[in-house]
Amino acid sequence: MKFNEFKAEVAEMFSLTLDSMCIKYFLPGNSKTLITISNDKDLQRMVKFHMGSCTVDIYVFIEELVAPEVSNRPASRSSRTTLSETVAPVHITQNLDFVDNVIEDTKQSIVPIYALPNVDDSNQVDTHMEIPIEVSPLLQVASSSDEKHAKGAQQWENTITGVGQRFNNVDEFRKSLRKYAIAHKFAFKYKKNDSHRVTVKCKAEGCPWRIHASRLSTTQLICIKKMDSTHTCDGASRPTGHQANRNWVADMIKEKLKVFPNYKPKDIVNDIREEYGVEINYFQAWRGKEIAKEQLQGSYKEAYGLLPFFCENLMEANPGSLAMYTTKEDSSFHRLFVSFHASLHGFQQGCRPLIFLDSIPLKSKYQGTLLAATAADADDGVFPVAFAVVDTESDDNWHWFLLQLKSVLSTSCPITFVADRENGLKNSITEIFKDSFHGYCLRYLIEQLFRDLNGQFSHEIKRLMIEDLYAAAYAAKPEDFQNCIDRIKIISMDAYNWIMQSDPRNWANSFFQGARYNHMASNFGELFYSWASDADELPITHMVDVIRGKIMELIVTRRAESDQWLTRLTPSMEEKLKGETQKTHSLEILLSDGTAVEVRGDTTEMVDLDRWECSCKAWQLTGVPCCHAIVVIASMGRSVYDYCSRYFTTECYRLTYSEFVNPIPNVDVPPPKDSQLVVAVTPPPTRRPPGRPTTKRYASQDIIKRQLQCSRCKGLGHNKSTCKDKELPLC
Repeated sequence: MKFNEFKAEVAEMFSLTLDSMCIKYFLPGNSKTLITISNDKDLQRMVKFHMGSCTVDIYVFIEELVAPEVSNRPASRSSRTTLSETVAPVHITQNLDFVDNVIEDTKQSIVPIYALPNVDDSNQVDTHMEIPIEVSPLLQVASSSDEKHAKGAQQWENTITGVGQRFNNVDEFRKSLRKYAIAHKFAFKYKKNDSHRVTVKCKAEGCPWRIHASRLSTTQLICIKKMDSTHTCDGASRPTGHQANRNWVADMIKEKLKVFPNYKPKDIVNDIREEYGVEINYFQAWRGKEIAKEQLQGSYKEAYGLLPFFCENLMEANPGSLAMYTTKEDSSFHRLFVSFHASLHGFQQGCRPLIFLDSIPLKSKYQGTLLAATAADADDGVFPVAFAVVDTESDDNWHWFLLQLKSVLSTSCPITFVADRENGLKNSITEIFKDSFHGYCLRYLIEQLFRDLNGQFSHEIKRLMIEDLYAAAYAAKPEDFQNCIDRIKIISMDAYNWIMQSDPRNWANSFFQGARYNHMASNFGELFYSWASDADELPITHMVDVIRGKIMELIVTRRAESDQWLTRLTPSMEEKLKGETQKTHSLEILLSDGTAVEVRGDTTEMVDLDRWECSCKAWQLTGVPCCHAIVVIASMGRSVYDYCSRYFTTECYRLTYSEFVNPIPNVDVPPPKDSQLVVAVTPPPTRRPPGRPTTKRYASQDIIKRQLQCSRCKGLGHNKSTCKDKELPLC
């Protein structure tokens, strides 16, 4: 259901106009902050937040009667409103089944609806009173900035009570003092501040307010020894926020950050202002969020120090796995390689000897790059083999990664790699995997083509060239390849020459000697890269553990799915075989010369069953018999399944997912001090630069970004404002 439809249903129920009402809800586990639903995305987000519940409570407001302070945010954002603790909802017993399809796969219903009355001492509302739908008036919600401040800070007014009050430690006393100052709207400054005593006075000149606390002997307890609670300054008129440092902000938002990980700093600024009446700046909100994230997720710096213990625990929990790291001369982190036994066993027992190599940048505090090796299972699904976290993508790091991969793979079959053609990978693959084949990633090839020939082609010309280049790559015969390349030659001789010099034998089906099963791009492992992208802001040990959990979940899910299969081949391969079988009706067998059979259709092809070959080359390229082979197999009374690659069978699929990945114990627990595994690993020197992190997208290259074209000189790559030919008139 769309938001407008949902809002119309609610408006009709209470006889309201659409413009007069506003709908809000609480985040799960949060009874303080109401979120406004103002568009389809907000409605979907609400249902997503409540996936674990069978109901959602929503609140209906009459906007004309709401004071302006309730929300001053633009409608395009999910607004947040603080619900006063004095407001008691009136429960209306009505199930709203019409929102069952807010999200197609979600069986949620939103119930009940609350009308929020303005409650005062003279008009108490019975919160248990059930009001029928026909007589359910919606009452106004009044609010003010003072009420909001009181609501958020009222609970802190008595955090400091006077002389004799005790606190567990000095940090607890400081936090309580800060909350007390915010609640009473005054600023203070430290006269003494150390681990065993704290003396504080009001920041206002001449104000006698003062407090002194010190540690009780032989304990960590802090006790208030002296306090003058008199204020002669006008603290309440001062702007708030003096004592709201980043640590206080972290404490305030930590619980909300658990539920709402993408909590934006500007929303934090607004929420702190609305809920506590405290003004903070964007930087305080951002730093507070970073501190809260570190408290929830663990320290980035400490995670590097735990790497030796973490790697040892990983290999103990998963025998046959490899987890190893290297450091630089100054003991700073350099590289980490991880490959689980379940991944190695699955690849060697059930996957084709085909590996995709690619990388993605990490957005963590210390940046870095994730290198990954993924494979294709029998159903053409992504299967992770190994991955590494390195300081940067370089020839040396790729060489090191492939050396570790070689050490854990015991297969004797030649492996086909699909990867970029940069010299580092090209040379390393040839050197380390001597009998292997390197198929160039077509996506990177196209990017480099247009980068080298920058500015020569329009958007439409690029589209045509990409179509022809893909057709040339997939062409099974040299003559078909040449026909496609000749079409590019007509468009651009420069592009034609570049393509012919790019080693077509490494990317064109008609010349490639390895078996890449028509997989042309190295971003086949996009599912795995998305896991890393979702976890790359975590400390390094947590990120690896999240990826481990995702691999385990993948194994369990696909293993359960395959238990339901009754076919000899996997579902996707059954579909391919079915598609080829449907093409056999118009084919005719002409001559047979031993095992070679001539088949005529739109073209005439020769089929050799003993060598599993057809002159159309489709059988050799895909591993599934082509239509010409199927008609010959059927004519001999044989089973077509006997001529399908074993890598496409349900049996191989189940072997791929036959092993489990075990949890890693004590991910956050540091090793004992007397442990021999304690090695000082420090974070890498690189730090996240200012600004928005760059992203590496894996979208199809069929659509190339349109270049700017100047309306003054008609040149590409700039517009009229940056044009150098200022004297030319505008067209």
